[in-house]
Amino acid sequence: MKFVGAHVSASGGVDNAPLNAIKIGAKAFALFTKNQRQWVVKPLEEKMIESFKANLKASGVSPKHVLPHDSYLINLGHPEVEKLEKSREAFIDELQRCEQLGLELLNFHPGSHLVKVAKKDPKYDDKIMEAELNCLDVIADSLNLAIEATKGMNVKLVIENTAGQGTNLGYKFEHLAHIINKVEDKSRVGVCLDTCHTFTGGYDLRTREAYDKTMDEFERLVGFEYLSAMHINDSKPKLGSRVDRHHSLGEGEIGWDTFRFIMNDERMNDIPLVLETIDESIWEREIEQMYEMVK
Repeated sequence: MKFVGAHVSASGGVDNAPLNAIKIGAKAFALFTKNQRQWVVKPLEEKMIESFKANLKASGVSPKHVLPHDSYLINLGHPEVEKLEKSREAFIDELQRCEQLGLELLNFHPGSHLVKVAKKDPKYDDKIMEAELNCLDVIADSLNLAIEATKGMNVKLVIENTAGQGTNLGYKFEHLAHIINKVEDKSRVGVCLDTCHTFTGGYDLRTREAYDKTMDEFERLVGFEYLSAMHINDSKPKLGSRVDRHHSLGEGEIGWDTFRFIMNDERMNDIPLVLETIDESIWEREIEQMYEMVK
């Protein structure tokens, strides 16, 4: 069974997120548990936690189908020690907030190496590869530290693949595999595949043959046992552009067939399938359209 929803607003308090999910007929949803553009925010109050849990129960959405996203400020691969430590502390706080709310997943972007190399440099490729490998190792270290700091928690760290814009890592399945391979407790790690990011990262999804090839590649390099969620988006940029710009379903370069493949793929059962498309006024209809494609 599929569980489709959207990344809903938590404005006014996290307890509003389940109510906003109800309004669009969501069976899953994503949210920020705190302001995603601030380092320091107030701890969750017990009254807010209880209100969230009550509203979540009323929504009919299972905690395992809620996909919180961490702050955009966090970079678990930051090359500067002070900023890396700040990111790690903030990430652990995000995990603790998920645990307080009774949630089981925390979605995050892997990190960025921030190394600038001019393409005219004859050693450009070597320097970029070295920066990427070093950063991937730092990210894995960050996850191991976070898992150690939250021992006994039931919150899975869900790595989102990226479009590869700028110096962001995670745009290759090999990047995801490298990180997971170095995580000591693999029961605490998972993957969120974003359709726009996958496509602009260079993996085609538009035809049956292309979709099967990409998913076979994911299985070979990462493994579907780690697939914990998906972000469902069309793409404004073209295949392999390494640019992260989402579009409404069927309005971009990906097209409807991909979403039909997903909705009829048993490997995507029982995980949150979350819209991050650009027009929230049509999310309810987009959710309906996704379910209409089930054969």
